[in-house]
Order: sequence, then structure tokens, then C-alpha cells
Amino acid sequence: MASSSDAASVTPAAQPPRPKGWRLFKLALQSRKSATMLGFGFSSGLPYALLIGTLNAWLGEVGVNLATIGVLSWIGLSYSFKFLWSPLVDRFHLPLLDRLGRRKSWIFLCQLAMLLAFGGLAATNPATDIGTFAIFAFAAALASATQDVAVDAWRIDVADADTPVELLSAIYQFGYRIASIVGGALALVLAARMSWAMVYLLMGGLVALLILVTLRAPDTDRPERETLHKALAEPGALVPRYRAMALAVVGVSWAWALYTIGHFMVGMLAPLAPGETHPSVGDFTKAYGPWIIAATVAVPLLVSAGTNWLMKRGDAVLAEPDTHVSPARTAANHLYVALVSPLAELSARLGWGVLIVLGMILTYTLCYNIWGSFAFPFYLEELKYTKDEVAFASKVFGIFMTMIGISLGGYMFLRLGRMPTILIGAILPVLGNFVYADLAEGAANIDAVGAAIGLKWLFGLFGFDPRMIRLLLAISFENISTGIAGAAFVAYLSGIVSKNYTAVQYALLSSLTFLIGSLGRGIAGEAFDQYGYATVFRWTAAAGLAAVLFVLLEWVRVSRQAKVNPAPPG
Repeated sequence: MASSSDAASVTPAAQPPRPKGWRLFKLALQSRKSATMLGFGFSSGLPYALLIGTLNAWLGEVGVNLATIGVLSWIGLSYSFKFLWSPLVDRFHLPLLDRLGRRKSWIFLCQLAMLLAFGGLAATNPATDIGTFAIFAFAAALASATQDVAVDAWRIDVADADTPVELLSAIYQFGYRIASIVGGALALVLAARMSWAMVYLLMGGLVALLILVTLRAPDTDRPERETLHKALAEPGALVPRYRAMALAVVGVSWAWALYTIGHFMVGMLAPLAPGETHPSVGDFTKAYGPWIIAATVAVPLLVSAGTNWLMKRGDAVLAEPDTHVSPARTAANHLYVALVSPLAELSARLGWGVLIVLGMILTYTLCYNIWGSFAFPFYLEELKYTKDEVAFASKVFGIFMTMIGISLGGYMFLRLGRMPTILIGAILPVLGNFVYADLAEGAANIDAVGAAIGLKWLFGLFGFDPRMIRLLLAISFENISTGIAGAAFVAYLSGIVSKNYTAVQYALLSSLTFLIGSLGRGIAGEAFDQYGYATVFRWTAAAGLAAVLFVLLEWVRVSRQAKVNPAPPG
């Protein structure tokens, strides 16, 4: 291998090929971009761990009822619906901060907002002022989700031949996983030794350090002219007035859904006057849940089908290029591509099969997403494990089990094929819910199976007592199952999206994945209070059977499609 001085003396024509493999990996890790990406991954993972999981351990410890915890978990919808305001992050110049850089300005603002929000959480007692506490939690979730939009864009913008986007994505995931352990396991360990308020102040201190990373990060120049969505101005595209009408209908539907959820959250978390009671989460979900699903899925799908019909007729399309350019038109195009185009392309390509695909997307993760927010209250308050035990089992041991599941999912995808792996990924979490129901009732079956297959003996070699072994076995099955399911489902979504709409279509479909589960958390919390954990675990397992049904229907659809349009050889 030539030395650096030798390489410098070689003429451009005689330059050795760009380093590959391990050498490229080592060189990339030494770059400023890679170090920044590690910090940004940590900055994305930390608030998610603190707000979606760890926060519920705090609420459960101070006696907040599970119904309220379920409603407060709706702050997680910020991550699901972040694509709605991604055009704003992409185009809007932040006053005073824009000089920091195109992406850095938004990342800095979001980190500053998270720092203040964590401080607000630390200064508020959720047992006596849950409304104010919820405002700070929502502000932190909104800032975190917006930061994710900016970080994702930064990763794509700064990628180059020396630090390709695939490597930056891997480094991002590494930083994100480290943050999951810090915001989960470490936070629980600290909470066993100090107040929760102090824990969140310390986590806010970590965000302050990450601001320093942001200030030193490289950035890219803002392009003078945007070339995004130019296809909407080309002949054959739907004329602007029809696009505006379609966007208005979909926009109003989304706005109503978000307002309805937000209004109920405010009413549920607001302080009560003497003699008043909070509204029922179950009644709200029964009355408005189907309409929220209709507003965010059915209405956009019908509108998208309508735009396809208009374009097929041919009399509502541009006959020549549209040269009109304005900020309002550009913003409308961004929203149209985010809200209408993904489903329009999908429905045009799949026809009636789009109903099966959307049904599968809406239900696939339902049986574990609907109760995942209650895991910490279940372990800590119901089963009486210590914070240190839960920190190890759930956030250290559990993460390794999830990684094993993800690896198995990838292997099964290669060995068994697409649809068999997706079906297994739909069935296993259903069984995992029955495992948790058994854990809630004393773990008699877990003990018997663990002893029969030798795992009880194996864990015992490491000094774990029978009580801890039960928790580790349950988490092993659950996390491996959801790891397989997650890997299979991400691969499925990646394969179903169009290459012309990859980013926006994936963002929209992945957000729908969590919609029903997020709405169901409120009613699940109320049900846990009324019927107990074991019963609700079995109910959610039954709900997971809907995903199995949709996977079978999708398998039939794909098989028929393969017969009609066989893949080309080679």
C-alpha cells in the first residue's frame, strides 16, 4: 500500500482506486461527518426513549392511572405524522438561525426546544399537574419528531463518495441504539437512586452537549432553485385547480382528525372541577376512532382514486408545461406530494388490491403496539420488579434479543421468501401476547416450557433467580418475535413503495402503521385498569389475528399477480 506522500505525488490519471471495504469504513469513521452523524443519531434516539417508554415508568410510580397514561402516549403520534410538516422544515428559512445552515438551524432549534421541555418536565409534578406535564411532553415530542425530519435530510445532503449514505445510516442507527440504552436502562438505574426530576434534568444536560455537536457540524448550501415536484408542472399532470381541490379535502380531513385527538387529550388531562369526572377513553375511541381512521385513510384514498380517474379521462390534465412559480404553489405541491400522490400512485398500480395492502399496514403491528407503552408500568407496578431489574431485562438484554430477532427476520427473508416470513412475523407477536398473559397470572406455563427446553437451567447458571428468569424468558420471546416482525414488515414496505415516490410513500405508509395502535392505547389503558393485564393481553392477541388474515389475503393477491405478470428470467 502506498504511503500518503507517495499518493500525493501520483498523477490524477495514475491515482489508485478509491479504498474499499474495511479501509473505507475506517476512513469514514474518522471523518467529521461520521462523528456528527453519531451525535445526531444519539440526539434522535434519546428523546424517543425518554418520552415513549421511560416517561410512563415515572407516571406509573406516582400513581397516574393507566387510562391517562394511555392518552398521554398519544404524543407519539408526533413521530407518525411528522411528514405533514416536513415541507415546512425543508423550505422555511428560520429568522436569525438560518445563518447556522440549511439543516443545522432546524436541528439547533429543536434541540433547544427539547432542552427547555425536559426542564419543564423536571419542574412539574405529574401527580398534581398532569395537564402542564402533558404540554411539556408534547412540546418535547414535537421538537424531537421535527428534529428527525431535519436529521434525515442532513444525512442525505452531506453523503458523498467517502461517507456514503449507507454508512451514515448505519452510524445513525448505532448512535440511536446507544441513546435507547441511555434513555431507557440508564434512566431507570438513575431513577432508583435519585428523583425522576433530576433524571430528566441530567438528560436535558446531555441534550445541551448535543447542541455543541450541532454547532460544529458541517452543512450544505441551500439550492437557489427547487427542482422538487417538477413532474406536477409537466404535460399530463393534473391541472392545479383540481390538485388544489383534492388537497383541500384531504387537508380538512387530516386537520379534523388531529383537532379531534388534540381536543380530547386536553379535556382528558385538564384539571377537574369538584364533582366532575374525566371523559371515558373507551367511549371516545368507540365514537370517534372509526371516523379518525376514515378521515386519515379512507378519505385520502377516495380522493386519490378520484384524481386517477380525472387523469385517465384526459380532460383535466396539463396540455403544456406549467411555468407559474410562487411560494404558495411550491408549498401546495409539497403537501400534495406528501398527502395525495403516494396513495394515488399506489391505488393506480394495485387497483382494488390497495385495500388489502392498507388493511395489512394498519393491523400488522397492532397486537404489540397497542400495549407497548404500558410495559414499564406492568413490570414495575404490577409485577413489582425493581428499576435495576427492569433496566437490565428490558433495555439491555431486551435490545440484544431484538437484534437477534431482526437478524433472524433477515435470514428468514432470504431462506423462506417474502410472504412466509411476513406471515410468521404476524403470528409470533400474537403468541407473545399469550406469553405475557401467562406472566401476569404467575408464569406457570413459562416455568414449564423454560424447564423443558433447558432455558431455565441456562439462565440459572448466570445467577438469575426463578422470578427474574420468568421476565427474561417472556422478554426473549416477545422481543425476538417483534424483531422478526419488524424486519419483515420494513422489507415489505420497502418493496411495496414505488421508486418514483420512495421517500414520501414510505413516510406515509409507515405512519399509518402506528395509527390504530396509537389510538388503541387510550382504550387499552382504561381496560387495564378495569379488567387487568392478563385479560387485555388476550384481547390484543385476538386483535392481532386481523393482521394474519390480511397477510393471507395479500399472499393470495401477490400469487395471482405473479401468475398474470411473471417476473422476467435472470
